[in-house]
Amino acid sequence: MGLEDKKDIFSFIMINLVLTSIVSGSTDTITSSIPLKDGDTIISSRGLFELGFFSPGNSKNRYIGIWYKSIPAKTVVWVANRETPVIDNSGMLKITNPGVLTITNDKNTIIWSSNSSKAAPNPIAQLLDSGNLVVRDKNDNIDFVWQSFDYPGDTLLPGMKMGKDLVTGRESYITSWKNDDDPSTGEYTFGCDVTGYPHQVIKKGQVLQYRGEPWNGIDFGGISVLPQNAIYKFDMAFNEHEVLYTYTMFNSSMISRLTMNHSGVAQRWVWADQVKDWIVYFSIPAADGCDLVCGAYGTCAVNSFPKCGCVDKFVPKYQNEWNGANWSKGCVRKRALNCKTDGFVKHANIKLPDLQYTMLYKNVTLAQCEKLCLKNCSCVAYANILKTGGTGCMLWMGDLVDIQEGPSYSSVLYIRMASSDLGLFTKMCKHEGFD
Repeated sequence: MGLEDKKDIFSFIMINLVLTSIVSGSTDTITSSIPLKDGDTIISSRGLFELGFFSPGNSKNRYIGIWYKSIPAKTVVWVANRETPVIDNSGMLKITNPGVLTITNDKNTIIWSSNSSKAAPNPIAQLLDSGNLVVRDKNDNIDFVWQSFDYPGDTLLPGMKMGKDLVTGRESYITSWKNDDDPSTGEYTFGCDVTGYPHQVIKKGQVLQYRGEPWNGIDFGGISVLPQNAIYKFDMAFNEHEVLYTYTMFNSSMISRLTMNHSGVAQRWVWADQVKDWIVYFSIPAADGCDLVCGAYGTCAVNSFPKCGCVDKFVPKYQNEWNGANWSKGCVRKRALNCKTDGFVKHANIKLPDLQYTMLYKNVTLAQCEKLCLKNCSCVAYANILKTGGTGCMLWMGDLVDIQEGPSYSSVLYIRMASSDLGLFTKMCKHEGFD
């Protein structure tokens, strides 16, 4: 056998080895010369995530998705073509110059593509062990042309971010599927609202369903459904350029995800390897039905009946409706404020009210915060928003809405009251300079 014949055989073997590795899913990249066909997959380098075509639930439609490789029940964490499925097995995922991902059908029609303002001379698509699908130049491991983490579906993975880029105005949040058979955009979103101060919200369309407490420097404080957290930590970029929330795992070997389901419930899941199943770590809104039900100056207590009451020294605005369990109109003061002679009553173990009409002062002590509120006749309450006890003051300028109380809440709120509603001891303490 001649040298040229040996070279041809060697080349044939190498080509087949490459093709076999691609078909078997042993590669983590897609190149411009070899697209990903339906039936093939790529797997991240440590075998944590897998990407390929799949059909959700009872559907026969085909979607490009990413799921956990090591978990027996296929758990999809991201879908590319949510709104435009391939109706048969002819789909193909390609990477084209200058770095655009496309999904095509049997007619070679592009039904989905990535978008990017950057270009890569020698583009590849790579599935990382974080679950992030990235497009980059094959000679550049750092600068991504495009990444799936910028376009969350119904799942937030560790390292993903949600919030708002204040420079471009771009928002990131997770969105429910329509149902178990259809991953297209559903009714519910879970994200980070930057109105007033960063806080988590669930919306059905544009209608608010749940509102968390503001970021307190460590986490989103006062969420009564959160157990003592020992598995992950929060992080928040909060500056003039961006307001972005993310989380990371204390133990990188632990698998956890945050999802928004089509019933309007956000859930934190943890994989329990002992029982080979997902365990719900927490759900919001909680099943207690306390969110957004009691109206202005109404307070919701989980273990009380009826669940809605009025803030001390307030009475139901419409007593007959209140007696009939219609608490939406809320409560009103027994005595009007005077502005010049008002004081404050301390309320502990409170979920801080809605942040829509608030003013933030970042470098103000609690005592200074009280003075700022007293000087402004529109200010009805104040609080220190930082869990660490540092300086940070929030003033409420409108009716207090969505107050909840209970031992699992850690915030303290100071509500403005007419002097005639303040007890003698309270007035003496204020006169002597005590809290």
